[in-house]
Amino acid sequence: MHIELTEMLRCPEPHREDAMVLSTGEMIGRMVRSGLVGCSVCRREFLIKDGIVDFIGSQEPGVGRGHTAPRTTPGSQLPAPADLQALLELSGPGGFVVLLGDAARCAAGLAGLMAGIHFVGVNAPADADELPALSLLRASGGIPLRQAMARGVVVGADLATSPWLVEAHRILLRGRRFVSLHDKPEVPIGLEKLAVAKGLWLGEKK
Repeated sequence: MHIELTEMLRCPEPHREDAMVLSTGEMIGRMVRSGLVGCSVCRREFLIKDGIVDFIGSQEPGVGRGHTAPRTTPGSQLPAPADLQALLELSGPGGFVVLLGDAARCAAGLAGLMAGIHFVGVNAPADADELPALSLLRASGGIPLRQAMARGVVVGADLATSPWLVEAHRILLRGRRFVSLHDKPEVPIGLEKLAVAKGLWLGEKK
């Protein structure tokens, strides 16, 4: 996990958003390879292992109510990085783009085209590797990121269901692009459809 992502993390417990506290173990450059992230409100702690912040395994029984992280589909077809870059319509470096599920496989290609933007993979496939431009999070029942923090969101076909799409809408900045790698997602209220083509759904947060 990139150290600067700490200020964008959110405790998955249902309380007010507040700062998360990072305790680092091993670091390589700006990437935290091991350590703990703690909540300043409820005092919960979440383990960072092999660079991945685990909001599932370190939780107490009963957390993750309603649904767990779905299985990913390693063979899913992904759009070309240049096509995805054009759909996100981002200009200039800085900020975060969140990739849910299988969409995390797009990180390496996008990073080569969108220098200066950091990518956050949530529930990425097991074979997805952390990169200097990609932080990885594991979560159950919600996205452990602060409201309206993302410049763009790409949702893999494996997570194109209502609970995750509602969460993706929550973390997206107003006026920014939302791409689903499934052309018939369970679209939440507040997203304006812009286009549907080639198995993709493109929208914008109102």
